[in-house]
Amino acid sequence: MNKLTNNQKKFLRSRGHALKPIVMVGQHGLSESVLAELESTMTKHELLKIKIRADDKHDRQTMIDEIVSITQAHLIQVIGNIMVIYRAFNEEPQIILPRK
Repeated sequence: MNKLTNNQKKFLRSRGHALKPIVMVGQHGLSESVLAELESTMTKHELLKIKIRADDKHDRQTMIDEIVSITQAHLIQVIGNIMVIYRAFNEEPQIILPRK
């Protein structure tokens, strides 16, 4: 997985701003059904906004780290309980990133 430049992350943050959260992670954390939904959604969307419901900051950060690790995606932004991740499609990427 190539590292994104700051310019590319800024570009993706601006694109992600208008998105609505597609996947919601509840109090039960990353259950099998949430992980299946996440993987299914990542086959349709390169840029994804996820809402995480966790009372404890440590629990929320643990879930964020797990999601990034499991999806093999780039963490673009975290604001409160909303995170934005990016994983380009293997074939025919929809989002064309600015050059490095």
